[in-house]
Amino acid sequence: MLRPLLALALLALPSLPPPCVADDLPDPAVVTATMRRACDFYVSHLASHGGYASAWKTDLSLAMVEGKESATVLSIQPPGTTTVGLAMWRAWRATGDEAFLAGARGAARALIDCQLESGGWTSDFDFEGGDPEKWWLRQEVAAGVTEIGKQRNASTLDDNKTQSALLFLLELSRDPVSRDDTDLHEAVAYAFDRVLAAQTKIGSWPQQFSEAAPSDGIVKQAVIPAEWPRKFPKKKYAGFHTLNDGNLEHLVSLMLRAHELTGEARYLDSAKRCGDFLLLAQFEEDQAGWAQQYDAEMVPAWARKFEPPALTSTESFGACATLFEIWLATGEEKYREAIPAALDWLEASRLPDGRWARFYEFHTNKPLYCEAETYALTYDGSNTPDHYGFTIDSGLMNRIERLRGDLAKTREEILAARNPADSPERRAKTARNLRGKVRSALRTSDGNGVWRDDDVISARLFVKHCNALSAYLEALAPAQ
Repeated sequence: MLRPLLALALLALPSLPPPCVADDLPDPAVVTATMRRACDFYVSHLASHGGYASAWKTDLSLAMVEGKESATVLSIQPPGTTTVGLAMWRAWRATGDEAFLAGARGAARALIDCQLESGGWTSDFDFEGGDPEKWWLRQEVAAGVTEIGKQRNASTLDDNKTQSALLFLLELSRDPVSRDDTDLHEAVAYAFDRVLAAQTKIGSWPQQFSEAAPSDGIVKQAVIPAEWPRKFPKKKYAGFHTLNDGNLEHLVSLMLRAHELTGEARYLDSAKRCGDFLLLAQFEEDQAGWAQQYDAEMVPAWARKFEPPALTSTESFGACATLFEIWLATGEEKYREAIPAALDWLEASRLPDGRWARFYEFHTNKPLYCEAETYALTYDGSNTPDHYGFTIDSGLMNRIERLRGDLAKTREEILAARNPADSPERRAKTARNLRGKVRSALRTSDGNGVWRDDDVISARLFVKHCNALSAYLEALAPAQ
């Protein structure tokens, strides 16, 4: 429960100055104390059933998630329960302080208790706001409830929801301290079984799933359609093959991490199957990118009224990055070979101001936008809805250049750079490189470890700063 009066008193406490040690490095004792205050405040005053929202009003009267406010709501979509819990677990690993472990376990318990029968999670959950009655939960099935009735059961992969929950639970479950946590291990195993079963025959995943994918799906190469609907058809799209919002990128990352931690071949096989889908979903010739989503016939399709069938810059770069990671994990050149043509298309599609449109028209490669009032398609980007990014800033060029640089290296060089030999010198360099982030975290934290963004307490900033502080402490630890 939130405790406004006590919280307000605590928020009034002054910040502690960030003293430094030798070489102008922030004092690890101060770093640890700041993290501990943050953890204590989150657990004592912000947690709901052990989980966390995305933000809170500073008087702690309301917690906020995307599109919803409640005193007790928690977020599964990052930032929230999944990423706060993971940050607390990392703080435990960096410090050995069991307060962080207790916080992580509380977040994990919340996720276990709201895991759906379908194996994943929804966007948010309110244990005190009626959600246990609205959703068909895995624990209900374990207790003998076998009929869904009118309850909902769709696990969502959109915006890294189920993926981030499962990644956190996976990491915690592999920690030796969780060896005997039967509930945790059962939740992880159940979720992976259901997520893997939801992978389609062609290797993709939908945006949402409530059951296993059909075994008779179509497997064929996508082609740019000669004609496509220019008016929004108002069709359901949650079952389409979905790249939008990093859907497949997060899933492949999860599968590769699961393979790394467990050695189980099924996770690597799943990542490769998704890579094979991306190869089939890539268009050819001078528009060698990807669409946001494809229907069962592998035809690019509408999703929401502002997401037309088109080539997309964001998803195309995400597909390139995903194929690159699969190549690194497997050494299979077919995944690497598909990337340069896509990068060529991206660079050729750059707007005169250095940015990119989100959408590009088939055949003509003209930028596509939606009008703010009517959502009608247009080539004019001067009047678009402000709730959606129809243009992508020039930071994409930096990512393209970095990926091109990596493509010029051997697989062995990249893997060696990612996994350098441990040494006191390397750790000292890492600590020095993190000084700026550490100072920023210490400077902007109040006396409770609370970080604010636009006058709200921000889970995003908690995750950002706690992860930086943990990395700093890890770097200062003696080399193994």
